Amino acid sequence: MSATPHVTATLPALFVSHGAPLFALDAGTTGPALTRWGSSLRAQYPGLRGIVVMSPHWMARSVQVMTGPQPATWHDFGGFPPALYQLQYPAPGAPALAQEVLALLQAAGVAAAGDAARPFDHGAWVPLMHLFPQADVPVVQVALPVGAGPAEVYALGAALRGLRSQGVLVMGSGSMTHNLAEFFGGAREPAPYVVAFSRWIEDALARRDLPALLNYRSQAPHAARAHPTEDHFLPLFFALGAAGDDLHANYLSREVMYSMLAMDAFALEPVH
Repeated sequence: MSATPHVTATLPALFVSHGAPLFALDAGTTGPALTRWGSSLRAQYPGLRGIVVMSPHWMARSVQVMTGPQPATWHDFGGFPPALYQLQYPAPGAPALAQEVLALLQAAGVAAAGDAARPFDHGAWVPLMHLFPQADVPVVQVALPVGAGPAEVYALGAALRGLRSQGVLVMGSGSMTHNLAEFFGGAREPAPYVVAFSRWIEDALARRDLPALLNYRSQAPHAARAHPTEDHFLPLFFALGAAGDDLHANYLSREVMYSMLAMDAFALEPVH
């Protein structure tokens, strides 16, 4: 890799909803919005040297960090059209950046370990195909620890906050709503509970109300219906932790797919 230009600004943190695996082919309005944002980011931050991403499709008993130099593209799903299984995202890994991530986590008291064989799961490569279609930005995944709650995941992002001023995009990939039991309902209009939950989160972000966000389970409307399990919402707290006080949410998408899958994506930027 060529020498990294000097980075003079702090990158935003990013949360994206990665949707169903078909989002790789059926981009809706969210995919093009991510592509535009990724292109703008690269123009604004020519020192972008890597991406650190958490996806709920890598869960581990303890914190793990991808350390391999060329992770494979894992089609970790079944029953989809053959074209989806032909897709590859050949972004390089970043072993040196992975060691930085491990050191920062360990300095924060997190017992993290490296995994040199880990491939990209679809929670990482599907949104990255839209964000950086050239697949030329090195990527490191961090596992979501089993049993962690919002505060614990926030702390993981907070431990990596300093990377944002060193040319690294810290990203949580999950879903704003994720009730798969309602996936095949046939309806196409956004379900009212999906809109109510998503806009409550947006309002809490606008108020910079971190306590409310951390306690969304008891405070947000329809939280248990929007997320019967927490795994797909927890990467939002990874992004929030990395953002710290930079809680201005620049929304890239508020699309809802299949009536129940909110595709909200936003960059968390410094408040000017």
